[in-house]
Amino acid sequence: MSAPDGSPVGAERSIGQLFASATTEMSALVHDEIALAKAQLKQDVKRGAVSGGMFSVAGAVLVFSLPMLSFALAYGIRTWSDWNLAVCFLLSFAANVLVALVLALIGVVFAKKAQNGKGPQKVAASMKETAGVLQNAKPHPRPGNDNKVLEERVRETKAIEAVARSSS
Repeated sequence: MSAPDGSPVGAERSIGQLFASATTEMSALVHDEIALAKAQLKQDVKRGAVSGGMFSVAGAVLVFSLPMLSFALAYGIRTWSDWNLAVCFLLSFAANVLVALVLALIGVVFAKKAQNGKGPQKVAASMKETAGVLQNAKPHPRPGNDNKVLEERVRETKAIEAVARSSS
């Protein structure tokens, strides 16, 4: 098994190898962020298309059903109330306009959802956050047990060097 740069896992890697690995991973991260932005933009366009479709449906319903609904409603009001037929037709027209307004409001709701999607803005904020974290990154100190092990290794190395000097 090997690391992404081809070096064996567990082997000490040089700063250059670490930098190359970090650069590769950063490049992959940027590509993934761009793909995410494209996907979110596609979703916002889809919502905009639904909004346009709703406006079209509202217009079609108003155009095609207005005569039939107007006559049926006007004669229904006339039968129920015994009012003048002209007043019944005006009430029928008002009801049809009300239905068209409700359908148009549904279209407005979808248009606002598409406008407030903020897909690319979310990705940009995420990228800025990632860049901010990387700029403020500092090496972390090793936990307490690791420091003791490291100190022991340094002492052993110094002792070996001292023995090597004295024997030469």
